[in-house]
Amino acid sequence: MTLSDSELISSNIKTASQPSKLKITDMRLVRTTTGGPILKIDTNQGLYGLGEVRDGASKTYALLLKSRILGENPCSVDKIFRQIKQFGFHARQGGGVCGIEMALMDLVGKAYEVPCYQLAGGKFRDEIRCYSDT
Repeated sequence: MTLSDSELISSNIKTASQPSKLKITDMRLVRTTTGGPILKIDTNQGLYGLGEVRDGASKTYALLLKSRILGENPCSVDKIFRQIKQFGFHARQGGGVCGIEMALMDLVGKAYEVPCYQLAGGKFRDEIRCYSDT
């Protein structure tokens, strides 16, 4: 291998996202007209993840968790989840924790350029049968 070959290889490596150096810089919520609030987690590298605060949960509970995740590496989903799960009881408090976990999985999928289902164990089916009841 010559020097020009190694330069060619290194020029094909994507360096836009360095997952080990990601840090959470902000978390915001937007209320939508059709459902629950959408949570957005921003990072120092411009990547962001989106999650839905579900089941009628109050956005106030989700925002209370912001101080606990700022500065953390979003790729450490399990570590962050263990830090915040104690604040996500049942009813209106649980939606904030779930929304943050969704946003983290979305963000990690973008950082590694893989779909979220790959992070959760892989694809189980190629197609599904839809059902609708009126």
